[in-house]
Amino acid sequence: MPKATARHILVSTEDKCLELKAQIEAGEDFAKIAKANSTCPSGQQGGDLGSFGPGQMVREFDTVVFSAPVNTLQGPVKTQFGYHLLEVTSRQD
Repeated sequence: MPKATARHILVSTEDKCLELKAQIEAGEDFAKIAKANSTCPSGQQGGDLGSFGPGQMVREFDTVVFSAPVNTLQGPVKTQFGYHLLEVTSRQD
C-alpha cells in the first residue's frame, strides 16, 4: 500500500495561503511559518503530519499528496477545513 509523509499549513482564506506561499518561495522556513500561522494542531510540529496512506486524509488533500512531486510546495488546496499549503516529504508507492 502506498504511504506518504507530508507537512502542511492550514489557514482560513486563499489570500493568506497565497501570502504564505510567496514567503516560503522567497526562502522563508516552512516549519516556522507553520508554527506562526497554521490553524491545525500540526502547526506546532512545523506542519508535520507524519506517515499516512490513501484515504486517511480528505479527498482534495489526498489527491495532491499522492500525485504531486516530492519536496515541492503545493497549494492553495481548498478543503472543508480551509486552504492548505502542502509539501510531500516522502512517498513509497
